[in-house]
Amino acid sequence: MTDQTGKKKAAGDIGKIGCRIAQFCVKSGMYLLPWRTPEVMKGEGSSRRLPVAVKRKNLKKPLVVTGPAVRGRGLPDGMLETMENFKIPYVIFDEVTPNPTDSDVEKGAELFRENQCDCIIAFGGGSPVDCAKAIGARVARPGKSVKKLQGLFKILKPIPVLFAVPTTAGSGSETTMAAVITEAAAHHKAPIMDLSLMPKYVVLDPELTVGLPPEVTASGGIDALCHAVEAYTNHTYNTRLERKLALRAVKLIFENLPKVYEDGSDLEARQKMQEAAFCAGRAFTRGCVGYAHALGHPLSGLYGTAHGIAVGILLPHVLRWYGASAQKRLAELSDACALTAEGESVPAKAEAFIKWIEELKEKLGIPVYPEMIREEDVDQIVEWAEREANPLYPVPEIWNRAEMKDFLGTLIPAPAKEIPEQEQTETEKGADHDN
Repeated sequence: MTDQTGKKKAAGDIGKIGCRIAQFCVKSGMYLLPWRTPEVMKGEGSSRRLPVAVKRKNLKKPLVVTGPAVRGRGLPDGMLETMENFKIPYVIFDEVTPNPTDSDVEKGAELFRENQCDCIIAFGGGSPVDCAKAIGARVARPGKSVKKLQGLFKILKPIPVLFAVPTTAGSGSETTMAAVITEAAAHHKAPIMDLSLMPKYVVLDPELTVGLPPEVTASGGIDALCHAVEAYTNHTYNTRLERKLALRAVKLIFENLPKVYEDGSDLEARQKMQEAAFCAGRAFTRGCVGYAHALGHPLSGLYGTAHGIAVGILLPHVLRWYGASAQKRLAELSDACALTAEGESVPAKAEAFIKWIEELKEKLGIPVYPEMIREEDVDQIVEWAEREANPLYPVPEIWNRAEMKDFLGTLIPAPAKEIPEQEQTETEKGADHDN
């Protein structure tokens, strides 16, 4: 090892030690924070009962934040009809884009102020819920742009009362303290994180997820799995509650995601997937996510890749690169899903769990490799990922920028599968015959 290489390694080691010290300090401070879990209404048709809660809370005029696809499918109609019956005036903002931008947030916040609304109903998948949270943040902090609000604890004020009605089972945004927003000009996707963003009330209505396109079900389900697995394999911040919720989420996803992907009308399985997304979201609210998310966010921002697909592609690769540092926790998840026989070693159980994720991805039609990544974007992806994750994400093993770049280098371009000699000969013969 040259002196220069040795110096770089020493600097890298010091940087990792600094990350762990920062995480220890954050963990100590977490015990002073007012952690809570949103109140939940659930069951078939529960979204139509939400206006009763609005009325009981003496709230006068909600801003309903949703997207054009959700509005076009008529999903909010039952809730809106009930509001009209109760004579509750409302304003609709239905321009949220699939990866919500700071421009979306500004439009929504302006609409809230112009119409003198006093609460927000987020109705849709993770994008409308995240956008609604950020609108609330801008209402609470009118002097701060979205860019200035991105990061940890930049709001520190109550936002308007927020009701969340998820129409997918995936993001878990209905129970988290994060809102992921893209800066439209820079295509930079980053979270706003503050406990004030956690919705007060959540409605889990499985009827709203019936009829989702299979690819949306797949993207949401794998996103929830990634939340649960990363929260569980992280170490520093978790309490017994977060570990219990993450474990429950993984088991529910194991049992129900293939069902809802294949059968869109199974309301019981869909209710359980909503519960899984909720549990996973609450688990990572304190336990945090990891490098699958930190590296996946830039893929959504740069290429418009669906968030769940981006993190789902990366998850098994990240878990393998963690190596022994994540194996004990992965083995526990494997046991929860009964993937191996009794007496198997911890590494064997961990590998069985990773292989199950890979098999699930194949069933859901999720690519093996992140083929969208361009070589010239790697430095930017790594810069954004490192800025998001370090020093605060309590991942099993800390990676610096060079290690993140090495990791991505193993995935792009996708390694070509070797064709056995006999199969190759037959393929060549077939090609000659066709010509």
